[in-house]
Amino acid sequence: MAAIAEIADIQKLFAGIFPGLMGIRVTVLEPDRVVAEMEVRQDLCTAGGILHGGASMAFADTLGAVGTLVNLSGGKRTTTTDSSTKFIAGARLGSTVTGTCVALHRGRTTMVWQTAITNAEGKLCSVVTQTQLVLDPAP
Repeated sequence: MAAIAEIADIQKLFAGIFPGLMGIRVTVLEPDRVVAEMEVRQDLCTAGGILHGGASMAFADTLGAVGTLVNLSGGKRTTTTDSSTKFIAGARLGSTVTGTCVALHRGRTTMVWQTAITNAEGKLCSVVTQTQLVLDPAP
């Protein structure tokens, strides 16, 4: 049984921490897929009004972590051990980006997720692949 299985639980978890501050809104939550949206706000942009690469990476990292959380049981925890980002196109200030994160591997000790971030026109902005380590419960 997954520790977190409802979108409302995830949004509650986000409240007051970085993903909540970024305005990430989860729209689909499944064991092998997480989809979310994020408004491209001024405070998430470069000087040129384009979504900052670090904001894209944090958005994707959050989705991979959420995907792992949905698959954890028995009080286990997770942390990102590796992340690789390929930037392809930009997303403009005032638009909304969508992140679609799919499981490439859901193992006992690691999980690998790939997130495709698209802009409002549906154009691919970046692809992020990350590895999540599955940790034993905190003492």
